Amino acid sequence: MKLLNLNKYFYLFFFLLILINPLRAEDTIDIWKKKNVEDKKQDIPLGSQINENKKETKIKFDKIDSSLGNIQITEDFEKTETLKPIYGIFDPEENNFSLNMWSETDGNEIKNAFKRINNINLSNSAEEIFVNTIMTYSYLPTKNISEKEFLNLKIDWLMANQKDSILEKFLIKNNNFSHKKKIIQYLVDKNLAKANLGEGCNKAEFIGKDIKDSYLEKFKIYCLIFNNKKGEAQLLFDILKEQKLSNKIFNNRINFLLGITDKADAKIQDDNLLNFYLASITIPNFSYEPSEKTNKYIWEYLNAANLVEIKDLENKEKIRTFEKAANKNTLNKSKIFAIYKKIEFDINTLIKAEETYQSLDSIESRALIYQKFLLSDNTENKIKYLFLLKDLFKKDNLSNVFTKFMSDRLEEIEPSDIPSEYDELVKKNILSDEEYKLGKIKFDDKILHRSKVLKFYTQPGTSIQKSQKDLNNVLKKIKKNKKYFFSVKDLALLESLEMDGFKIPKEIDHKNISKQYDIPQGLMDLVKKREIGLLALKFVEIIGEDEISDLDPESIYFITNLLNEAKLIKFRKKVLIASLPLRE
Repeated sequence: MKLLNLNKYFYLFFFLLILINPLRAEDTIDIWKKKNVEDKKQDIPLGSQINENKKETKIKFDKIDSSLGNIQITEDFEKTETLKPIYGIFDPEENNFSLNMWSETDGNEIKNAFKRINNINLSNSAEEIFVNTIMTYSYLPTKNISEKEFLNLKIDWLMANQKDSILEKFLIKNNNFSHKKKIIQYLVDKNLAKANLGEGCNKAEFIGKDIKDSYLEKFKIYCLIFNNKKGEAQLLFDILKEQKLSNKIFNNRINFLLGITDKADAKIQDDNLLNFYLASITIPNFSYEPSEKTNKYIWEYLNAANLVEIKDLENKEKIRTFEKAANKNTLNKSKIFAIYKKIEFDINTLIKAEETYQSLDSIESRALIYQKFLLSDNTENKIKYLFLLKDLFKKDNLSNVFTKFMSDRLEEIEPSDIPSEYDELVKKNILSDEEYKLGKIKFDDKILHRSKVLKFYTQPGTSIQKSQKDLNNVLKKIKKNKKYFFSVKDLALLESLEMDGFKIPKEIDHKNISKQYDIPQGLMDLVKKREIGLLALKFVEIIGEDEISDLDPESIYFITNLLNEAKLIKFRKKVLIASLPLRE
């Protein structure tokens, strides 16, 4: 009985197992298939292909809006997209710029702006804006300008204006930069021109395996010799010869420096600075006569190595060549004044200098008046001769030789000794940095744009709450003065304060006041089209040779207005600080 019952249960269990197992098996298969698919989807990295549909998911970098920090992810079919290159040294956020600051701008407009700026002797403030603009990380413009053209515009200006530290930072922060050979050679030549071999060889460290350039390779070989690594130098030298990238004279000089030969070739090569330098250190009693066509770096090297000398003071053509070189900043300007000092005049000519200088050659006339200046012990006469010299240099387009010299000499004169009729003229001809020129702020609560409200901008850490109270108090004082009217500088401040979150009383209808001032439509269009890079270049042109503090009130207003509209708040702050306060 028990056995029968056991068999009964066994057959029942077996029957149920047959019925249920297919279903369980089917369910098990479905679950795992689904899980595998899910896992595969999860394991697919961003940017890789999904085999089933030949679809890829990737970040579309041209859709990045740096001001918002948004990244749009899109799906494309059978299409890959490379990342857009960005170059610079400053974060866009530092000056309220964005990665797209050039994206909408026509390259021809950029090229024309650079062309105009290249002809301007930029003030400190204009130069600061310019450098910040061109050296901010950004996408490259694509319309009517190539990557190489755009980068060369920047690099050429930096090299022409000797912004060596900025160029070096650019190299350090942009290792993927494909055109860096040009910058490296510039930095190498600049230090070689200063006869600063140690620092020049340090710059040679930027020469990587990716840079194939015979000039830089030759310099690297010399640096190894200079640093007493002759074995390494010999190895690179052999490779250079095998590649047929050297010539007979270079080989001769390197063999001489390696101690392989006893005598160096006596021929002077001035086709580039390295060849010239190697000649100067290997040829005994080296002597060279430069000309106007001489490379500027060779001029600088001659000056730094004290190889510039004029023995024949009758050779006016040679002196004139030296004057032009000094005017181009390729020869130390002090050399010119040393030459003037050596030109001999008889006592009668010196006494009657003011009567006789006009009958002399232009070089002799400058030399005579210069010597007269040196001999003068009267302040008024010294000033008079300095201004006469200024005119003589200007006449021959040599002002750059004299401008700094004049400034330094005028600054040496005690202000109390300056005759009143020369007072303003002297001040205008003294070169000084912007801080010295601006002076200490003197607040005046009777005038809005000179009031202590400005502390919000001039004194870091001043709270908006405190400054709001200051604003309210100043406006109460102004209201009592029935003759007070809001100037264009007041308007610039009010609009900026409102932009920064201040509450402006309704009775001050500054928007209505602003209607009487025109904002250049072309510049406003750039704001609307978000061509922020080009807008900044336009401001650089407007400021030009002037400091911001010297701009007229209307220019201050439309610049701050446009900067507010463009949300370039940090630049606008600099403009306000430089242009509004009363300074001692």
